[in-house]
Amino acid sequence: MTRTSTRRLVTRLAATLASLGSLACLSLAPSAHAQGPGNWPDNKPITILMGFTAGSGVDMVGRTLQDSLQKSLKTTILYDYRPGAGGNVASEVVAHARPDGYTLLLGTAATHGINPALYKNLPFDAEADFTPIAPLVEVSNVLTVNPAVLDVKSVKEFIEKVKANPGKYNYASTGNGTGTHLAFAEFNARAGLDMVHVPYKGGPDALQAVLKGEVCCIFNQVQSVLPQYRAGKVRLLGVTTAKRVPVIPDVPTIAESGVPSYNSTIWFGFFGPKGLDPQIARKVNEAVRVALENPAVRQKLVDAGNTPRVETVDQFRATVKADRQKWANVVKTVGASID
Repeated sequence: MTRTSTRRLVTRLAATLASLGSLACLSLAPSAHAQGPGNWPDNKPITILMGFTAGSGVDMVGRTLQDSLQKSLKTTILYDYRPGAGGNVASEVVAHARPDGYTLLLGTAATHGINPALYKNLPFDAEADFTPIAPLVEVSNVLTVNPAVLDVKSVKEFIEKVKANPGKYNYASTGNGTGTHLAFAEFNARAGLDMVHVPYKGGPDALQAVLKGEVCCIFNQVQSVLPQYRAGKVRLLGVTTAKRVPVIPDVPTIAESGVPSYNSTIWFGFFGPKGLDPQIARKVNEAVRVALENPAVRQKLVDAGNTPRVETVDQFRATVKADRQKWANVVKTVGASID
């Protein structure tokens, strides 16, 4: 072989090796497109944790949005129920989850507004360990009584009866530190009532306690009590919001019924762990917006007593921050504490 031929062979061999090396690097390196947030969720299921029981108001809202979210995100939405400690059990799981967008939380005004003030030793930072993504609905509670236990027909009569019998009547809540607990505690403080709080593990259990006569009353979400109300099993005395709820227009607000300026509204919303890519947060936020603007979904939520709420990621972050301060003031006013 001549010297020239040898040089040509070496050159071709070097080029071939360089090409093979480049291919090897490409095959070993993860694809930026495949792994990046732009391709999320890439048909991988998204698990959304709930801090409250199946059948609760939180669950009802989540289920109503589920189909629309799956269509927008082109993947399966799975709900994982982890009730307990006012939603803290589920919140802790998400706070320590990988921020890859596949583990989210359906949080509430309780988990991210009330609990930071109520619990002194949370295993997470309710502000720093989460990424607010999107609100879903505003929810009104309603003062619900079992007339067989407490036969009153208005908020005024309720206050008069309870005041005349301090310590006699029990009220249920969906758990220590939940929105129903704090809303009733604030109502008691404003109206000067002496009642015994009986917490239950979720809305269904609490409402069953009212129906059975174990307790006389509860502040429960409108959507949760509508079937029993329409069946004549409970009486609705007043809603906790500043305005009446369209689905029960004849039920006045508590503020117009003798407790001026009383207003207790809660919300539900999606959160991710801290460090969640902003692009993923915006994708979920947009999917929520599409769901809430769907006429059929929106009407179902409204008919159940909810008010759909659309905000950007930044707007929801501001909402959560303001609500945390509001509930801190309520907790201080009523002197509530868990630990």
